Amino acid sequence: MIWYGIQRLAQAVPTLFVISLLTFAMLRLIPGDPAILIAGEEATPQTLAVMRERLGLNRPLYEQYGQYLAALFRGDLGTSIRTKGSVADELSARVPATLELAVAGGLLFTVVGAGMGVGAATWPGRWPDQLVRGLSLIAVSTPAFWLGALLVWIFAVQWGLLPVAGRGSLAFLILPAVTVSLDGIALLARVVRASLLDVLDEDYIRTAWAKGLPDHAVVGRHAMRVALVPVVTVVGLEFGRLLGGVVVVENVFGWPGVGRLLIDGIHTRDYPLVQSGILVFAATLIAVNVVVDVLVGVLDPRVRYL
Repeated sequence: MIWYGIQRLAQAVPTLFVISLLTFAMLRLIPGDPAILIAGEEATPQTLAVMRERLGLNRPLYEQYGQYLAALFRGDLGTSIRTKGSVADELSARVPATLELAVAGGLLFTVVGAGMGVGAATWPGRWPDQLVRGLSLIAVSTPAFWLGALLVWIFAVQWGLLPVAGRGSLAFLILPAVTVSLDGIALLARVVRASLLDVLDEDYIRTAWAKGLPDHAVVGRHAMRVALVPVVTVVGLEFGRLLGGVVVVENVFGWPGVGRLLIDGIHTRDYPLVQSGILVFAATLIAVNVVVDVLVGVLDPRVRYL
């Protein structure tokens, strides 16, 4: 299993290379010149030429990309065009806020989604099951930015119970965490329900019930252990997706994380910042997928990776 994890990490290198190339190309296709944004609309052509030379934008694209790759291999994420500071320092200053939001959202959708799924599977076809399925459908169909704006309007503007934006105490975290976890809650509830229903139909589960074991012992001790494999997969994949979803949520709530930093970088055409930030997101997602695969193999000895 360890060897499989090493192989997966090695296979991630060409994937990250392709992502870096696509990000580099797409950023250059976005209208706007960083030199104009820095020097101003009234700058003379001579000033703009000097600025482009200083930023290295006057060189051919293949040379710019080659220099970017060479810096990456040295562990240098580049220098921000907007702030003139190290991109690594900019990202590291925002990573704790993003991780805080992602972990809070991940814990929320795991606990709530798993609880809803267990409740629906325990009473299939009855009102708890119908309620969970209905709420899951609504949650999947609700865009995160719309939900975030609605929650702000209700809980912050109308009722004044929670702060509108920013980061600080636990109160600042509640609305962003709920918003970013909604899709995960809906998906996990449905997966847990389907997985548990399959397991609860097995003969050994019927035998456990026939022996008079209480529902919580049958479901928690016997059924959930087997049903946990697809649940772990979904939790891992949803956590990776959640890291991408925080980009939108951080901007809705003014959360000072990496997602908001990247949006600001796109607006100001801060190429080094956006390129390195997206690459960090991609590397994190790949690492999460590898960890999930390894955990699935540990939980289910029948799973073997070549």
